[in-house]
Amino acid sequence: MTYRSFYTCFLIFLCGISILFGQETSADKKAETFIIRGLVIENGSYSPIPNANIQVNGGAYTTTDNQGEFRIAVKLNDELIIKHSDFETVYHTISTNERITVKVDPGLNNLSSPTSRMSNYTSRQSFMALIDSADTYLKKDAEKSIQFITEALGVSSSSSQNADAYETLGDVYFHWNQYDLAITNFRISLQNVQRLEVQLKLANAFARNNNFQESLSLYRSMDSTQFSNWQKVIWFEGMGDVYYEIQDYDQSISSYLKGLKVAQDHLITPKVTDLNSKIAQTYDAMGSLEVAEDYFEKSLDLATQENKKRGLEEKVKVADFQNKSQKYEAEIQNRQEALNDIQDIESDSILSNESALTSQKQNYKIGNAYFLKNDFKNAIPYLEKSITEAEEREDLVVQKDATRKLSEVYRDAGDFDKAMKAYNAYIDIVDELYSRKEQEIIQAARFRQDLSDKQSRISSLESDRALSATKYELSLERNKRQQLIIYSLIGGVLLLLSAGYFMYKSIRQQKLANNLLALKSLRSQMNPHFIFNALNSVNSFIALNDERTANQYLSDFSLLMRAVLENSEEDFIPLSKEIELIELYARLEHFRFKDRFEYKFNIGDNVQIEAFKIPPMLLQPYIENAVWHGLRYKKEKGVLSINIDQQKTDEINITISDNGIGRERSKAMKTENQKKHNSKGLGNIKKRVAILNTMYKDKVDIAISDLSENEDRGTKVVVTLKKIK
Repeated sequence: MTYRSFYTCFLIFLCGISILFGQETSADKKAETFIIRGLVIENGSYSPIPNANIQVNGGAYTTTDNQGEFRIAVKLNDELIIKHSDFETVYHTISTNERITVKVDPGLNNLSSPTSRMSNYTSRQSFMALIDSADTYLKKDAEKSIQFITEALGVSSSSSQNADAYETLGDVYFHWNQYDLAITNFRISLQNVQRLEVQLKLANAFARNNNFQESLSLYRSMDSTQFSNWQKVIWFEGMGDVYYEIQDYDQSISSYLKGLKVAQDHLITPKVTDLNSKIAQTYDAMGSLEVAEDYFEKSLDLATQENKKRGLEEKVKVADFQNKSQKYEAEIQNRQEALNDIQDIESDSILSNESALTSQKQNYKIGNAYFLKNDFKNAIPYLEKSITEAEEREDLVVQKDATRKLSEVYRDAGDFDKAMKAYNAYIDIVDELYSRKEQEIIQAARFRQDLSDKQSRISSLESDRALSATKYELSLERNKRQQLIIYSLIGGVLLLLSAGYFMYKSIRQQKLANNLLALKSLRSQMNPHFIFNALNSVNSFIALNDERTANQYLSDFSLLMRAVLENSEEDFIPLSKEIELIELYARLEHFRFKDRFEYKFNIGDNVQIEAFKIPPMLLQPYIENAVWHGLRYKKEKGVLSINIDQQKTDEINITISDNGIGRERSKAMKTENQKKHNSKGLGNIKKRVAILNTMYKDKVDIAISDLSENEDRGTKVVVTLKKIK
């Protein structure tokens, strides 16, 4: 064979392998099992069809409920078969994981009002669209998903829809690891409609929240005779998981084996793989390593046949087991094969750093296996590669572990200089990781608080709905009684009027209390000293019959108040707004103290004002200090300067300077009340800046110094802002 012929054959072989991998990747996606929700309704009357038979071709089976709704475990491209005695059999192919609506033509006509039927259908469609939107954002944006659920509850018209909405809300919280909130909403869903699927979810949420006894109690109370085959497998698997967590390994294996038998009998292939793997892990925890190894071999063989990603996951589990069993050669071989599989998977999807399948983790563990074999020569390149990959992907955890392990390898190999160098690098990474973890904790706390606030609003909405429903039922009961005798009618009307009056009075009082609280909160953000003096100035203008000047001052003062209130809820506002605010404030102060100082603004030509943001009302207290404690006591007329310049593309400097009496002389002239006021005001600024710098990574810096060495030393405040990306 010539070289050219051999090269051509090799290219054909590579193309074949590429096509094979492409097909396998596609198959990976198709093999994923998920629960789909659906609705069966009449075509024309829009009435729900209860008790319709829903079956997956060769798989799961269920029926529609009284609302015509169903849910069933499927895979992409499965065919649903919908049967009922009143309409011809319908076949539907699953193409997405979105909720489906099946319209059928029954032989029996529904006699309800067409207008009513159309209204019910429209309401149902609106609700379903909102729930579908919530499902779409469930794993991407928790807050947006919860917003759609809140809107869905607003248009919900039945207990069944309420149950769907709260179940979806529980799914959102479960995905984002807020298991206590998931438990709350699964319970509310079950209060509306009892569903086995939701009971299974609630039991799983209990287990994830470490409420193991509550989880077991719920699992045991379920009627397994009502389960579909898929649900029965999930039931046994869930109990096995709980027993595993409480270290009752015999019961755990018993539950897993029962679930495995059901999965094998009904060809539920993904669960056959999962349960073999979990049985292996349980035997490993018991110390029965030979039995565990047999089950791991089965799970690995099944996972490899299932799809590439599932096979990779199992291969990594087996490698971890081999590490514990000190079978380092087999572990290294599996992890090297896993690295090749990871490259194929990453070409189709991105693995997060939290995944056990990342290449940096596998390279680290291969290096660790070589280290445990005392094969330092082979350990070093794998650890170095792990460190490089972890650094590129900003995986500080793996970078830390691999760097420390590299230091240990060099130490045991006798290269102490490199060992010390690696150890110093490890220390630096630990410091960086600690800092990042602090930020993550702060962000997680804020995220948790946001979700809790949204849950509180939804709970309040549900309470209001329940209260409204109760009042409506009471009203109907009163109307029936009013038909008996005229006195009952009069009494009912008086009772309603009285209740309405007291309710109206209560609402007014509540609104008044809320408004007072809001006003108190807003007033606390303004400087009472400034407001008091501003109003005194207005009083003096009026006393001098200078109404025009008073009106002009009040007009500017109201603009300032409005700007402050509008920006009071924001962490950062555009710099342009803050400049408008301080210009207005400086103009007001100059209006009152024209004979004491002049002021000027200077904005550099190269300053990109719109590109920067600043905490609201950050600059005003420093301008106020300059006027009230520096320039006001100056013998001759002073100057207040506000300069804005930009030295770097991502940094801007704001300088507030005055040629007043200076900080030392001003401090000596203050009364005790003034000292307390200023200390509190500047202290609040420091706290705000500290918190904002923690959240936004050092975006604001403030430096205060004397302006000169003269008797009137003056004061200079330099505020440095960094661009928020």
